[in-house]
Amino acid sequence: MLLCPSVWMFAQGSVVASDVEQLKQAIAECKRLILELPEHSGKQKDTVIKLIHLRLKLQELKDPEEDEPNLQVLLEHRFSKEKSKSVKQMCDKCSTIIWGLIQTWYTCTGCYYRCHSKCMNLINKPCVRSKVSHQSEYELSICPEVGLDKQDYRCAECRTPISLRGVPNEARQCDYTGQYYCSSCHWNDTAIIPARVIHNWAFEPRKVCRTSMRYLALMMSRPVLKLKEINPLLFNFVEELVEIRKLRQDILLMKPYFITCKEAMEARLLLHLQDRQHFVENDEMYSLQDLIDSSSGRLSCSLTEIHTTFAKHIKLDCEKCQAKGFMCELCKEGDILFPFDSHTSVCHDCFAVFHRDCYYDNSTTCPRCARMLERQHEDSQNP
Repeated sequence: MLLCPSVWMFAQGSVVASDVEQLKQAIAECKRLILELPEHSGKQKDTVIKLIHLRLKLQELKDPEEDEPNLQVLLEHRFSKEKSKSVKQMCDKCSTIIWGLIQTWYTCTGCYYRCHSKCMNLINKPCVRSKVSHQSEYELSICPEVGLDKQDYRCAECRTPISLRGVPNEARQCDYTGQYYCSSCHWNDTAIIPARVIHNWAFEPRKVCRTSMRYLALMMSRPVLKLKEINPLLFNFVEELVEIRKLRQDILLMKPYFITCKEAMEARLLLHLQDRQHFVENDEMYSLQDLIDSSSGRLSCSLTEIHTTFAKHIKLDCEKCQAKGFMCELCKEGDILFPFDSHTSVCHDCFAVFHRDCYYDNSTTCPRCARMLERQHEDSQNP
């Protein structure tokens, strides 16, 4: 297939470069030919090369896309114009290839929804990040299917007619929502399902719709799972979770040492957990990423290393933190004790620390609590 004369002349550099309008027509003709020619054919590749030459000529005079805004806001999406011309992407609206070299395209900075510039006005799906902001909780039932008839045999999202027989459109089930979607809204992407992890400790990725895939990706690191309430029996069957819970409890006991220690604050020790900041706030909340890393063993190794670093600062490196240790008042023997030591027990009332064996063998009350009660009694007698 031959190029039109205007395209060929521009590609050969025989036309005056100041003729911007004619140059734009030549570029448009090249774009049309690229879309019409067989993909990966020699003629298509030659046309692409000529288009590059034409664009370079135009860039010397004028930005070919200067009329396209760099940022557009639509349905809570914040679309940013992409600069990449070589990477092939799929348009989430029309499900066709985005030719970055010849088509303008945008990506939402919140949920990474991609689309052609020409498809912008046809979008009817709001940004998934807004849902994450307003509804930060998972569906915790395993594939809560209600049936295609309850959906009136229409896609749960765009309401396109669908059928299990594939006529007029194939119905695809999302394992996260349990609902059925058309092929434009469900691309057979896979994701780990939170409900299957919490109830069955199963991490096999399942097929989900595009919206669920984005929602799960954005929610991955959010600590919204309170395992103690959702499935407390999980700790009876998963040893890794028991170990991680103990490490988290120890880290919370170490935190008061660090927030009152100038050296620890200057060394920013607590920033070792900046990727999992909820670990220094409580020992109950988990993110889906925490559970995935627990299953692989990565989280246990990482927390053990951090636990060792923290304990070394308190017990060996810092004299001020060492001075905040305890002596066992029951046996009055042994080394300085800390509440996060494995062989100690802590009084629930006054938080004094004792050897575990001494604490459980002792039949009397805590010595420190006894002193505090006696002092209170004396103060009441002598106001």
